[in-house]
Amino acid sequence: MATPETSVPLDEIRVADRALWAEGPPLETFARLRSGCPVHFSSGFAEYPGEQGFWSVTTQEDIHAVSRDWQTYSSELGGITAISTAVMPLELTRAMFIGMDPPKHDRLKALFQRGFTPKRIADHEGTVRAIVGDVLDGLTGRQTCDLVSDVAQPVVSRVIGRFMGIPPEDDAIWARLMTAVIAAGDPDVSPDGPQTVMQRDVPEIFERCRTLIAARREQPTDDLTSVLVHAEVDGQRLEEHEIVMGFFLLMAAGNDSTKATYCSGMRALMEDPAERAKVLADPSLIPGVVEEALRMFPAFAHFRRTATRDTELHGQPIREGDKVVMWYVSSGRDESVYEDPDRFSVTRNPVHQAFGAGGRHFCLGTALARLELRLLFAQTLERYPRMTLAGDPRQVESPFANQLKSLPVRLEG
Repeated sequence: MATPETSVPLDEIRVADRALWAEGPPLETFARLRSGCPVHFSSGFAEYPGEQGFWSVTTQEDIHAVSRDWQTYSSELGGITAISTAVMPLELTRAMFIGMDPPKHDRLKALFQRGFTPKRIADHEGTVRAIVGDVLDGLTGRQTCDLVSDVAQPVVSRVIGRFMGIPPEDDAIWARLMTAVIAAGDPDVSPDGPQTVMQRDVPEIFERCRTLIAARREQPTDDLTSVLVHAEVDGQRLEEHEIVMGFFLLMAAGNDSTKATYCSGMRALMEDPAERAKVLADPSLIPGVVEEALRMFPAFAHFRRTATRDTELHGQPIREGDKVVMWYVSSGRDESVYEDPDRFSVTRNPVHQAFGAGGRHFCLGTALARLELRLLFAQTLERYPRMTLAGDPRQVESPFANQLKSLPVRLEG
């Protein structure tokens, strides 16, 4: 039976139109593109008529090539998502190191790298383990819960909140603000439309951040917010909007990435009892569960670059100024790399691009994300080995945020 994903001619597909993403990433569409048009042009957006079209890069090899060539494919020129300015002004995007090119990107990222080395993250394992345990303790006596709101969100909010120096009582506030920006446009997250993000949520982020900034200026601490406030790049302190956006970047990634992959990974295990049984019989497979979940369910569906010059990719001419969008939800299912790519296999141990595809923009928080995921999967499976779905999972409607907004479960099966 023909569906919108299979019936629309390739040259008429607009990959980022929200209608394709109502049930999650349009995997059939990406499979068609990988085989028939691996570097594909979408003419624009139904929701944002003022935004220019873009090239979709869908294979692992091509995404790797784009990621490592920052001289040709810039993060700074036009923004980091397929939508350039309709949700967030380019000035704010460029204030985050993810929206910069070298050399400034390298110098600013290095400020944070010291706080996210594998050794320093390993030193936090006991703390993260305790956070996961405390949240799961809160389920005692319950028959059902929602893994998104009752487990994943409070765990990841407290972990990143602790790094940033946010008091626990403010975790829910920051989680709401981060979700509002990352999942802008979802009818539940933004019932009044994505424009409310700039009108309501971004001003609140700035206001709350200014309070934190003032406190750290008066009394420095050892958290990452204080690092931002007192950092110097090229002998100059960061401007206030750069501090705010650096804070936002770390908070957004910390709140959304681990939550997204954990919940989708748990769903996959519940939907495939045989794979879950392997892990229950041999918990040493947990790291493999983490990597397979990252491959199949990367937290962010895409990031974008802008061509700095006329070039060619996979035989396709690309013009200076063109948007080039790297679809990680496609590269993780690349048939030329993975056998049976749509099957969740806890013993696959894949090399994937969920943290980026190498180069300077490789994810800063990789070690922390892997630690959180490992502990979340391990403790959840240990306590609730017979957990089952208790309703239909609901996906955020977004071509950027690849995550569930609801995952109702029955704890004891």
